[in-house]
Amino acid sequence: MAPTRQNIEAERARLGMTKSEMCKELDITMKTYLSYIRGAAIPSTVLVKLRKLTGKTIDYLLDMETT
Repeated sequence: MAPTRQNIEAERARLGMTKSEMCKELDITMKTYLSYIRGAAIPSTVLVKLRKLTGKTIDYLLDMETT
């Protein structure tokens, strides 16, 4: 089973954005966004948009960052 992407959801909430607003910023559908959150592969173009939008590293957004 693919890991969930809790950090993307946490950043969306931190920014005060709805899921619909996040989808609009990323130029994707809600279905696509939800599939990313559930662990589907995210294209590099979307990852770059997420990084720019949140100011966080891609490793953090994908829950791959270690402390």
